[in-house]
Amino acid sequence: MDDKTDGRYPLLSRIDSPADLRQLPMEELPRVCAELRSFLIDSLSSHPGHFASSMGAVELTVALHYVFDTPYDRIVWDVGHQAYGHKILTGRRDRFHTNRTLGGLSGFPSPKESEYDTFMAGHASNSISAALGMAVAAQLHKDEPRRNVVAVIGDASISGGLAFEGLNNAANSRSNLLIILNDNDMSIDRNVGSLNSYLAHLTSSRRYNNMRYRVASFLRRHHLVTEKGAARIVRFTNSLKSLISKEQNIFEGLDVRYFGPFDGHDLPTIIKVLNDIKDFSGPRILHLRTVKGKGYAPAEADPASWHAPGKFDIGTGRRMGSDPSAPPKWQDVFGKTLVEIADKDERVVGVTAAMLSGTSVSMMQEKYPDRTFDVGISEGHAVTFAGGMAKDGLKPFVAIYSSFLQRAYDHMIHDVALEGLPVVLCIDRAGLVGEDGATHHGVFDLAYLRSIPGMTVAAPRDADMLRRLMYTSLSLDGPMAIRYPRGNAPAAPGTDSTPLPIGKGEKLRDGDDIAILAIGPVSADAMRAAAMAEEELGVKAAVYDMVFLKPIDTAILEEVASKGCPVITVEDGTVNGGLASAVLEWATDHGVDLHLTRMGVPDRFIPQGSPAELHHLCGFDTDGILATIKNIVVRK
Repeated sequence: MDDKTDGRYPLLSRIDSPADLRQLPMEELPRVCAELRSFLIDSLSSHPGHFASSMGAVELTVALHYVFDTPYDRIVWDVGHQAYGHKILTGRRDRFHTNRTLGGLSGFPSPKESEYDTFMAGHASNSISAALGMAVAAQLHKDEPRRNVVAVIGDASISGGLAFEGLNNAANSRSNLLIILNDNDMSIDRNVGSLNSYLAHLTSSRRYNNMRYRVASFLRRHHLVTEKGAARIVRFTNSLKSLISKEQNIFEGLDVRYFGPFDGHDLPTIIKVLNDIKDFSGPRILHLRTVKGKGYAPAEADPASWHAPGKFDIGTGRRMGSDPSAPPKWQDVFGKTLVEIADKDERVVGVTAAMLSGTSVSMMQEKYPDRTFDVGISEGHAVTFAGGMAKDGLKPFVAIYSSFLQRAYDHMIHDVALEGLPVVLCIDRAGLVGEDGATHHGVFDLAYLRSIPGMTVAAPRDADMLRRLMYTSLSLDGPMAIRYPRGNAPAAPGTDSTPLPIGKGEKLRDGDDIAILAIGPVSADAMRAAAMAEEELGVKAAVYDMVFLKPIDTAILEEVASKGCPVITVEDGTVNGGLASAVLEWATDHGVDLHLTRMGVPDRFIPQGSPAELHHLCGFDTDGILATIKNIVVRK
């Protein structure tokens, strides 16, 4: 921090680790929270990131690092949207302006970045399982002093199936795991489902839970009851409460001790409760109610829009919107086309997993709420649910981000493809998505979908082709996957709704010196590179947009093979298992000796950065393709 910043943040500027935080008297901590919020507002207004979640978790973050001996004690964050305050308090304050940039800090907790980041975060619902594993390891290692393990999970993430698997196992294992439920009634869009309603209803028992907590603390503090005795009293009071109210706390029903709900912004209370329960044995859950966007009025008023608002003006709360003259976003082309198709075909339904606005399924919901289904953070369920609807005559369009669809792989195979059900997987954020980094890049879908029998896999190069592929899917009796990237499409779509022929690509440019086979929007880079190669080198490169990865256009492959020229494949996905692999497999099966150069995402995890930076880093932007052509010419 510079001198000017030190003056604005007199306490925060002195905290280079949680150990420094723990040196402060408790009465100074509310000022730390205020400075931390101010720092987040200042930084994120010009260096965008996940705003509202971290603002809502400030008191919780300060309390955790104040009470627990981190990094010896483990804090496992779920998803990581709320962990910016954690990064700032754990030695990354002066580098926080590099958050989500190439060569800078990751937007999510990453053990490669800091010893305080105990486990990778980025996909929801994994914290309880990971933290339970650490708690079991601490027990088996007989760590002394006792190592505390805390899982911090949101009310949206806890609805995921993996979270319930972890809860069930935690109850059976009796490990010393503390789960903190950060309940702000939000994921990105509003939470859905009966569990969300149930959590909201739990607030009605606050007085009872607070009284029970105070009585138990009194008995333990005065040594009037042992830990085992306290546990028996808890079970007895749970049974008595259930008998009288005819209701049962779901967590207590799983034999996980429940505390709360408490006000997640009441810092003294949070610290006191954490100190009281941190050394309890067995699994327990602390329920905190928080406000997403806390401390910044515009974000409190509209937390969904302020989940990741981009740049904004601090004084007015005005967010810097996109250029109105820019082409439409891919997701909006999908959303509008889905509504258009639904107008014409009553079988069409829309399904998403807690991403109504992120996928633009919200457009379908606005016009056809009864035919739109947000199933929450449950990607596997979304696919199987769609399979059930397809089995009985509906035409589900399932919109899920590519990296999240990975979680539903078995469901795609077992519950859709095996029966040949006509489910359309609309895969948003495919390819290198940019600033969210390795956990969110959708680079594996071409490879993992191509291996599924009966699956049709396509990637449009522009908005018009996305529209036509969606119409194409209506005629299929089996599953189809359409993958498209984040951001703006090259141009607005037309009005042509003519289906595309399945398994047919398109020659975009003729030439006999080199053949470039591309799929998706990177076809435009291939075209630019080919034009530059002809102008600079006199090399005439043919360019083909394959459109379909499966079934692949064998007529194009035969034409390319007949040329006998070097071949380049270009794909915004892993080079292992995708387009390059498909071409090489065809060549091997047909005894064709192709001199092929593979271009795409290499066999490593790619960090955060802008899409343009990452395409350049991986070498398959226009400059990279041109450089590859030049290298081939030199070798010849």
